[in-house]
Amino acid sequence: MSEQNDQFFMSRALRLAKQGLWSTDPNPRVGCVLVKDGKIIGEGWHQQAGKAHAEVNALKQAGKTAEGSTCYVTLEPCSHQGKTPPCAQALVKAKVSRVVMATYDPNPQVRGEGAAQLRTAGIIVDVGVLSQEAEKLNPGFFKRMNHNRPYVRCKLAMSLDGRTAMKSGESQWITGPDARADVQSLRARSSAIMTGVGTVLSDDPSLNVRPEELPEGAFIPEPMRQPLRVIIDKHLSLPLDAKILKLEGQCLVVTASDDEELQALLTKQGAEVLYLPNSEGGIDLEAMLSVLAKREINEVHLECGATLAGSMLKRGLLDELVIYMAPMLMGNQARGLFNLPELDKMADAYQLQIEDMRAIGKDWRIMASFIG
Repeated sequence: MSEQNDQFFMSRALRLAKQGLWSTDPNPRVGCVLVKDGKIIGEGWHQQAGKAHAEVNALKQAGKTAEGSTCYVTLEPCSHQGKTPPCAQALVKAKVSRVVMATYDPNPQVRGEGAAQLRTAGIIVDVGVLSQEAEKLNPGFFKRMNHNRPYVRCKLAMSLDGRTAMKSGESQWITGPDARADVQSLRARSSAIMTGVGTVLSDDPSLNVRPEELPEGAFIPEPMRQPLRVIIDKHLSLPLDAKILKLEGQCLVVTASDDEELQALLTKQGAEVLYLPNSEGGIDLEAMLSVLAKREINEVHLECGATLAGSMLKRGLLDELVIYMAPMLMGNQARGLFNLPELDKMADAYQLQIEDMRAIGKDWRIMASFIG
């Protein structure tokens, strides 16, 4: 089959995979298409961790006609027994003739093994069709497997003059309702939602996902998965009556305080306390991300003030910025996006690449990644 056809059918598999954007965590989002004589005979996508993988769903739809077909899958078929049987062996049993993979599985314990099993069975395997698109669909899964930490996406809202709050701290609402609804989609795709205690003290946010605000037709499992809520709280000043402690879902408080009494009070309220001091008396943010990776946290959605945002930026722990820009001016006494030390030279500036920019209601959304 031609390269053009391979890309066409892989594009379809990627669109299927995107349906699991808010439901597969901690598994990757995967789509699969089975093609025979130029026609799709079966397709599927991974809907939820613990349930059938994309290849199995596609094979079930195709039935016996799967024999001799070409399988397009956005990630290397699994080769081991987990919560579900290995997909590589399911494809072998179905007697497909060719498997086109967008990319290898980044898990070092799995990478290449699924492809090897297929080739041993005499199946033609091609790798690399729309690989960048497949990796962009699962940035956290690849980041966790390759670098032992989650992908961190920092969401900020600002005025045209780059301000996030008035001098008094007032910040509700810079952006309009459309932008705030759009944030729900970012939260829903994340494994964890993180903020600093200063944001909790000033805004008392819920930091949860509201299913009714997600796009119409979105696949939302029952019950809805709520991301882990992570509070960075150096001195354990989180109020015991904070809204974030009362809602459904887990809450993790990361601190540099060894005050056992305060830790016990938060634990009694249902929170988990993680003690991670660094040598400077603050919180070891790098260690925190490693701990989250071990808990299979793929994507972290960071909603915070300038202090925590600046700390994460200085340490090179941010992978992406999502900035909602409102059509207003707030003045030079208002608060900025990041608390950073003064930069003397243009060469010291943080370089970004704009990945996407579009209107969201009355506001603009800028999505940017870091260069280097």
